[in-house]
Amino acid sequence: MFRAGSFVADHINPVAPEQVQPNGVDLTVDAVLEPTERGRIGRDGKHVAEREPIEPEDGAYVLPAGGYIARYGEQIRIPEGHIGFVYPRSSLMRNGCMLHTAVWDAGYEGRGEGLLAVHRDVEIEPGARIAQLVFAEANHDGTYDGSYQGERLD
Repeated sequence: MFRAGSFVADHINPVAPEQVQPNGVDLTVDAVLEPTERGRIGRDGKHVAEREPIEPEDGAYVLPAGGYIARYGEQIRIPEGHIGFVYPRSSLMRNGCMLHTAVWDAGYEGRGEGLLAVHRDVEIEPGARIAQLVFAEANHDGTYDGSYQGERLD
């Protein structure tokens, strides 16, 4: 069963009232980065590609078609007994963009990111709502303790 937006909001900081939706909480873009080298995913580990931050122009990230990393502005904590899913807001898709994310396991805490696939040139303002986080109740074996645990916590 998916949880109400008010429940999700209790596990996000900061969160403004307008971010709380009936079934989740909108996430904002804090930074946009562009990978600058080849990454590698092996059987015994990974190398995440270096990324260069994109600076806003006239108050917005001006993004030509391509692949980018969108960092979210909110600190998120996935509670035990739950799993998190991040979906793009429809306004992002209606502008020719898609946000791809992975499963957020129980116990994860940090400021995550997603792959922003821009299919048509777009401008996105810093702090704009681009995604929605939802929680579903889930059984799990242990909690998240991977390399991204605690990423970008203030």
